[in-house]
Amino acid sequence: MADVNSEKLKCELQTFGIQYEDEAALDKMLEQCLCHRIKEEGIVNEWFAFSTTKGLSKLTVSNLEAFEHEVLNKKNKSKGSSKGTKFNNTRDVHSIQDLIKAEEEEENLLDSYSTPAKGSQKRALTTPEHPQSKRSSARLPSPGLLLSPASFSPCATPSQKYSMRGARGEVVVTFGAVQGPRWSGKGQTAVQVDLLEGRENSLTSSYKYMLQRLRDIRDVLTEKIESLGEELKTHFNIEEFSPASLPVQDTVSVLGQVCCDSNGKLNAQSVLLEASQEHGARQVPVDLSDLKEYSLFPGQVVVMEGINTSGSRFIASKLYEGVPLPFFSNSEPKQDMSEGSEPVMVLVACGPYTPSDSLAYDPLLDLINIINKDRPDVCILLGPFVDSKHEQIEKGQVTETFETIFYRCMDSIVDGTRGTGCKLVFIPSLRDIHHHYIYPQPPFSLPDLKDDVQRVTLAPEPCTLLIGGVTLGLTSTDILFHMGAEEISSATGSDRFSRIMKHMLTQRSYYPLYPPAEEVNMDYERFQQYGLLPLTPDILIAPSELRYFIKDVSGCVCVNPGRLTKGQVGGTYGRLLIQQNPVHEEGKRVSPCIAAQVVKI
Repeated sequence: MADVNSEKLKCELQTFGIQYEDEAALDKMLEQCLCHRIKEEGIVNEWFAFSTTKGLSKLTVSNLEAFEHEVLNKKNKSKGSSKGTKFNNTRDVHSIQDLIKAEEEEENLLDSYSTPAKGSQKRALTTPEHPQSKRSSARLPSPGLLLSPASFSPCATPSQKYSMRGARGEVVVTFGAVQGPRWSGKGQTAVQVDLLEGRENSLTSSYKYMLQRLRDIRDVLTEKIESLGEELKTHFNIEEFSPASLPVQDTVSVLGQVCCDSNGKLNAQSVLLEASQEHGARQVPVDLSDLKEYSLFPGQVVVMEGINTSGSRFIASKLYEGVPLPFFSNSEPKQDMSEGSEPVMVLVACGPYTPSDSLAYDPLLDLINIINKDRPDVCILLGPFVDSKHEQIEKGQVTETFETIFYRCMDSIVDGTRGTGCKLVFIPSLRDIHHHYIYPQPPFSLPDLKDDVQRVTLAPEPCTLLIGGVTLGLTSTDILFHMGAEEISSATGSDRFSRIMKHMLTQRSYYPLYPPAEEVNMDYERFQQYGLLPLTPDILIAPSELRYFIKDVSGCVCVNPGRLTKGQVGGTYGRLLIQQNPVHEEGKRVSPCIAAQVVKI
């Protein structure tokens, strides 16, 4: 083996596109060639097979030690007299491609002489316009290899239930009307996607947390009560607020925050009204028996009219729940009215992107295929991308670091959709196990975007986006589920989802519930900066475990696109058609959301 040299080894590594960390890794592989009497071509072939199986992206000394332990040492024990012959018969990537091509040509020739069986779904593999077999082109090394399930998790077994799902592509909810087959975009790179507040006023990087003082939390909650109270006072022409605990015989108006008298779930007999610091900050039990309709949840800021004859119980007779913020109005003059004439297609999907019984990212691969087929102008993907609630992740049945899986997932989405030219928006989730577990949540960090920087927007959780003059409010935290478990209502003729979405708009917050759910770690100072609604969005997107829907609530189109997977089976995603730079007709606002749908993956 005296003819083994580093230049020849480098050439073989370059043939397969294998990168090595440093010269020490190259020296280690040369040492293995000499110790195990393997030529450069043979050891590179063995390494390529091993690294593909294990999902290793780079040649390092530590990886080579594992390679030697698991492959080379075992081969020396089992080969016996046939040592060396196996590597001589191993072909390089070009000869493998030639063999595949020859095999497909032979298969196509045999198919041309055979008659398909009755009821067979098999179609011709070639056409005059596309003579090459789709099957063969899929087998050849290409950017699609990055998207294979094995590249995500070497030990992942595809979910049988997911692969056998029915009703693929079925539209389950429709809003608005579309003339003709318009559910496809143009991948418009000219569509502008920005954070509404601008990057200087938005959460763009990580921050220190776990240093909150109870006094600071109290100040944030007090300011919320007082600011919303002033809005209610102005809107409903209320003269002044009285302390809720003050004994009075006349009807008075009181301001406060709804809370529960215990650690249990709120009910009609456990409602307390907590006043602001200005009015004593005392908690007073509330009697709701005189209210015909109400919808209350812990943390809600309300104004109540009623009496408190004894000072120990407030009997409410009227309830003021709040008013939404105004919609976005673009004060900048439009340079060209024709710019907003072409509708923009927006695709929205929320994780998890794997079934609950497998770590194979088959649903994500199907979504990428849909993006390539429909070519949306903007694609918004919300986490979790590496789900902390996945059974195999909870049990530690993962062979790679969570960051490695996440970055490979991001690379696959960016590379797999590059040909469409669509803008990508990534929003994290509190269930992303590799990311900061705090609300509000800073955006992901993707240092290797390079040429795709202009195409990819990394947004925080929650966020308000401005897409072609249309505002979209987005949150990946399941506020619908959290508030649905706490809200009490005696309202007739309204559904729970509409009430919860209206509460978000009238309380002017992406997460108005207090105290928050156990799984939400709230930083209240940052929440005051980044967790409140800056305006009423044209479209509010709040994915949830609860049933998908699209509803018009106070002029805002509220969408729950569902999750891409529901347990072991496929879930749903959403798509929107919006009118860029919408024009108000005769002073009347027209919703920019032309149509919306929720579709099964």
